[in-house]
Amino acid sequence: MGVQNPTVFYAQQFADNVALLAQQMSSKLEMAVTIGTGHRGEQASPVDQVGLVEAIQANTRFGPMPHNEANQDRRWVLPTSWQLSLKYAPNDLIRQITDPRNALAMEAVAAFNRRKDLTILGGMLQTNQTGKSGTTNTSFLAGNVVSVNTGGTGSKLNVAKLRKMKQLLMSHDIELNNEEIYIAVDSTNYDALFAEIQITSKDYNPGRDGTPVMVDGKIDRFLGVNFIHSERLLSFNGTDDGGGTSTPLPMWCKSGVYLGKWQDTTTRIDERADLEDIPWQLYAKATWGACRLEEKKIVYAWGRV
Repeated sequence: MGVQNPTVFYAQQFADNVALLAQQMSSKLEMAVTIGTGHRGEQASPVDQVGLVEAIQANTRFGPMPHNEANQDRRWVLPTSWQLSLKYAPNDLIRQITDPRNALAMEAVAAFNRRKDLTILGGMLQTNQTGKSGTTNTSFLAGNVVSVNTGGTGSKLNVAKLRKMKQLLMSHDIELNNEEIYIAVDSTNYDALFAEIQITSKDYNPGRDGTPVMVDGKIDRFLGVNFIHSERLLSFNGTDDGGGTSTPLPMWCKSGVYLGKWQDTTTRIDERADLEDIPWQLYAKATWGACRLEEKKIVYAWGRV
C-alpha cells in the first residue's frame, strides 16, 4: 500500500545568504579629487589664491618705480550633514533564517558613497563661495562649457567634444603633463563613444604612449584623460542650447577640485531600549563639502541623454 499525502513531507529550500540589489557601492570620484580632513566650523577655506602678474618693460632711467598688483582671492567650502537610520525588530529576526544586519550596514555605507559623489559633482558644477568671508557667489566659467552641438547637432559625447574640452584646459596655460586629468561620463554618453573610430580602431588602440584606449572592452584612458563612469551626473541634467535634455560631462584636473571632510562616514549598531521590542538600529552620519579650487581647471561638455 502506498504512502498517502506524501506532499506534506516535501522540503522547502530557503536562502542562506542576503544579496544586495544592483547599486553603486563605492565612491567613484573621491580618488580623483584633492582631499582635506579635520575641518571645523560652519565653513572652511582650503586655499588662498594669488592671481597672475606680468612683467612690464623697463624703458626709462631713474624713473618712478612701477607697481604691479596681484589679484587675491579666497576659496570656501561649506559643509552639509547627512544621516541615515535603519531599524530591525528582533521579532522579525527570529522569524528569518538569514541575518540581514551586515547587509544593511553595507547598504548604508553605499548610500553615503553615492551621496559623496553627488557632493563632489555639485562642488564642481554649481555656484561656489569666494571672497574674504565666503559671501561672493562665483559661477562656473561660461567659456569653459562645450556646446551640445559640438561634433554634431544635439549630440552625445564624441571625440570632438573631448578634444575641445582638453583644448580649453590647455588654453588656460595648465601644464597638463603635471596634472591628473579625469572625465566623468554616464552610461548613455559612454556608449556613444564606441561609435567613434578613434576609440575602436586598432590604429588608435593602443595609443602612442602604449596605453590602450580600451581595456577588456572598457574605455580606460583617451587623450591622456582617465574615464570614470558615473550615473550620478543625471542629477544635474539641464536644458542645453540645442533645446533638449542633456547632462554635463565634466573634465577636470585633480588639483582643481576639493572635497573637505568635517566627518567622514561613521556607522554604529545599537539596541533601542526606548522602543517597543527593543529593535536594532543602524545609524550612519557624515559631514562634507566640495568646491572648485580653481575655475580654469574644470570644463564640461553637454551630452544628450
